[in-house]
Amino acid sequence: MAQLKRFPIFVLAVMLAFLVGCAATSKQEGTGEYFDDTVLTTKVKAEIFNEPTLKSAEINVETFKGVVQLSGFLSSRAAIDKAVELARSVKGVKSVKNDMLVK
Repeated sequence: MAQLKRFPIFVLAVMLAFLVGCAATSKQEGTGEYFDDTVLTTKVKAEIFNEPTLKSAEINVETFKGVVQLSGFLSSRAAIDKAVELARSVKGVKSVKNDMLVK
């Protein structure tokens, strides 16, 4: 009988530990944020892919907490500016970090 009284406390402790494990920190995303960033990355890549003047294979896109980082080597400054403009146009992007270089 005493074990039955302890069971709800055990379940509550396990659930609390699970929820704390999914919480975000300043250097690690929570589960929801990870999926949001994955969606943003996909949308930015799609915008870049659909732009005929850009070579999408030369642009790397990473997202962390809504901040999109673009990196790679492009043929001109105009191409870099266009990629940044497209990334900024995606709804949900907080800011764009431009680490692209002209080759």
